[in-house]
Amino acid sequence: MIDAVRQTVGRYDMLQSGDSVTVALSGGADSVALLHVLYSLKEEYNLNLSAAHLNHGIRGEEAKRDEEFCKILCENYNIPLIIKHADIPKLSAERGISEELCGRQERYAFFEEAANGGKIATAHTASDNAETLIFNLTRGATLKGAAGIPPVRGRLIRPLIGCTREDIEKYCRDNRLDYMTDSTNLTDEYTRNKLRHRVIPVLKELNPGFEQAAARFCENAAAARDYIKRQTDELIARAKTDYGYSAEVLKNADPALRDEALYELCKRFGADAEYRHIRLLDAVLDGGAVDFGTCTAMCRQGILRISEKNTEKQDMEIPFDGKISVKRGDTIITASIDISDKELKSLVFRSRKSGDRFTFAGRGVTKPLRKALNEQKIPCELRDGLWLLADGQRVLWCEGLGYSLDGEELRNKNGLTINVERGYCYA
Repeated sequence: MIDAVRQTVGRYDMLQSGDSVTVALSGGADSVALLHVLYSLKEEYNLNLSAAHLNHGIRGEEAKRDEEFCKILCENYNIPLIIKHADIPKLSAERGISEELCGRQERYAFFEEAANGGKIATAHTASDNAETLIFNLTRGATLKGAAGIPPVRGRLIRPLIGCTREDIEKYCRDNRLDYMTDSTNLTDEYTRNKLRHRVIPVLKELNPGFEQAAARFCENAAAARDYIKRQTDELIARAKTDYGYSAEVLKNADPALRDEALYELCKRFGADAEYRHIRLLDAVLDGGAVDFGTCTAMCRQGILRISEKNTEKQDMEIPFDGKISVKRGDTIITASIDISDKELKSLVFRSRKSGDRFTFAGRGVTKPLRKALNEQKIPCELRDGLWLLADGQRVLWCEGLGYSLDGEELRNKNGLTINVERGYCYA
């Protein structure tokens, strides 16, 4: 089995010489085997090994037994061990989630803390991967779910991902390794246990090599997912506009890429990304809006935007005394001008008002600011938050429109300079 781990480590470039690796140690067969394998490879890879054990506070004396076992095991190998106690039943109730999910959240948070910037090795196996695949499929998995458990995710590595549970148990017998058995793994109380005890055995009757077949499927799905991810990123980049994303570009894309792009945009903006939401968002590309709870997605004038729900309008106004810096979100506007001319004392940076007018510099055409913004397809929901430089109702500069004809005159005569850094509006 050590040779199989070497192959997995090399294939996925999991370890480099001198790495610090923290083993997620539960005391069960899988994690004990992982610790022993990495300990056996310690000199070969010049590893700095440590271990981390989380007591979930669920199994009482049995949990204390596991903790004590991990202490003795690490002492025998002279491996540093970090232990943490958590009250998972209490935390899960407070968060309104299952103990299974809460335990997972607490484990990974603890492992990140214990690793202190190093790598984290978990004992996930090919058997775990097969169970995860079936579980994801029952929930209507996307390609990401079909890819199963990734061998590497950031600093997280899974050296046993190519080994089955049978391989692990044989390795423990061959090396006379003791381990603890979690009594909760023997019941069908948890979903994964039901799959392990009832579903996987039937699939292995149909194909004794089911776990290896599932691993190959997951690998192919992961390759397809990575390719589609690259294509999706390119699609999003093409669709990006100053104020959102071009509905036309998204609609003309392959349906599979469009769905992935909409899913990714939902995630980026913190909105729900379930299948039904993607279907609603797809329909919105022809115009309209949909509520995602904390966010709203809307498509107007051919531009899709996903943003936090609108708040009440707040009027903005700052006198322009020759030099100014204003900020909205991640957009910073800096401006300067020579105001020795007394006629410029009335200049202000402010939000738009009724009666504002804008003269296009290149055409000399004057329009109400509202129509000028319409012409440039600036989304309605953004307009009240735009900064503009005005003299009375005469707009000299406006985010998204740039300098008006009057503003260009001030640039030439009085050195008016306005710069916008970051954000979605520019001039």
